[in-house]
Amino acid sequence: MILGIGTDLANIERIQGTLDRFGDRFRNRVFTEIEQGKAERRADTAGTYAKRWAAKEACSKALGTGLAMGIAWKDMSVSNLRTGQPVMHVTGWAADRLKEMTPGGHEAIIHVTLTDDHPWAQAFVVIEARPLHDAPAQP
Repeated sequence: MILGIGTDLANIERIQGTLDRFGDRFRNRVFTEIEQGKAERRADTAGTYAKRWAAKEACSKALGTGLAMGIAWKDMSVSNLRTGQPVMHVTGWAADRLKEMTPGGHEAIIHVTLTDDHPWAQAFVVIEARPLHDAPAQP
């Protein structure tokens, strides 16, 4: 069952301007060390940060809270599998909210997808609840 859906669209040029103006202060307030490492290794540094910014916004919407209700930016982070697939991680208040909205007997799975086409970066997040028990065997 779907517990939440969120999307966000971020302007890469706006993120670049924020990076130029606030530098490490912005990076350290919003992004984890893993996210910063990924972005700083990429040719399109601002685009990488913009996609992760959009993912955090989309995740907060999927959690049904937005960023105004106590979720910290770093409570949500994006890493990548070896295949390149993005993976959303939640900690702190975001993890507490996820646990609160997950029905008993279920586990929450956060799906995230990222894309960009300059000057836009976009993210979609879907939070799914899957039953913990195995389905009965079919005859």
